[in-house]
Amino acid sequence: MTTITNPRPATGSRTSTSALSAARTTATATRVLRQLRHDPRTIALMILVPCLMLVLLRYVFDASPRTFDGIGASLLGIFPLITMFLVTSIATLRERTSGTLERLLAMPLGKGDLIAGYALAFGAVAIVQSALATGLAVWALGLDVTGSPWLLLLVALLDALLGTALGLFVSAFAASEFQAVQFMPAVIFPQLLLCGLFTPRSDMHPVLEAVSDVLPMSYAVDGMNEVLRHTDLTATFVRDVLIVAGCALLVLGLGAATLRRRTD
Repeated sequence: MTTITNPRPATGSRTSTSALSAARTTATATRVLRQLRHDPRTIALMILVPCLMLVLLRYVFDASPRTFDGIGASLLGIFPLITMFLVTSIATLRERTSGTLERLLAMPLGKGDLIAGYALAFGAVAIVQSALATGLAVWALGLDVTGSPWLLLLVALLDALLGTALGLFVSAFAASEFQAVQFMPAVIFPQLLLCGLFTPRSDMHPVLEAVSDVLPMSYAVDGMNEVLRHTDLTATFVRDVLIVAGCALLVLGLGAATLRRRTD
């Protein structure tokens, strides 16, 4: 039987995969959450590790609680970002190397649906993770916050979503799980050093300060510091939140653009 090759897909097929579909996105998210439910080690890494790190940090500075107040809020956003980056990059890469991604893309499922589904699934986990970490830091570990803890939760959640987006993006450039982990020094560590956690960004070399101005983690830390110092919602906080959210959406778009199968 002769196979007919048509480089131009049917109109119905083009329509079904060209735009985001709520049904396809939800189905993808449900599948990812179902897989995570059977992987308790990954769930522990995403949800419990940030909380354990905050507890460890609190008692490292047991004799100086003001130090914990100074950096605890910043790390409240940084820890979820790092864990979500690691888990998402490895999980997405595993889907591609196992052939699952190739089979999914052969179905009427657009790249945008796939990326949005992953973001929705890991975003749901990020909500739980951020809520637990924020509640633990504020009400159990005594983190002194001048502003509303709900604003801390908002920034922590956006950081976790940014980590998810970065993980989805870099997974397209890794050929193995080890390579995915190797992206962490290149993507996360520079932001960690330049975000203002260790020293104010204004005290850095002008070149490094300019670089820090384009890194999303810098605005995440600035947003946390705004909550620490001000009782009311400030314009600077709104700017920082919008930048972090915009960066997450931008990276998700890049992730959809660079998503590819294991083989051509």
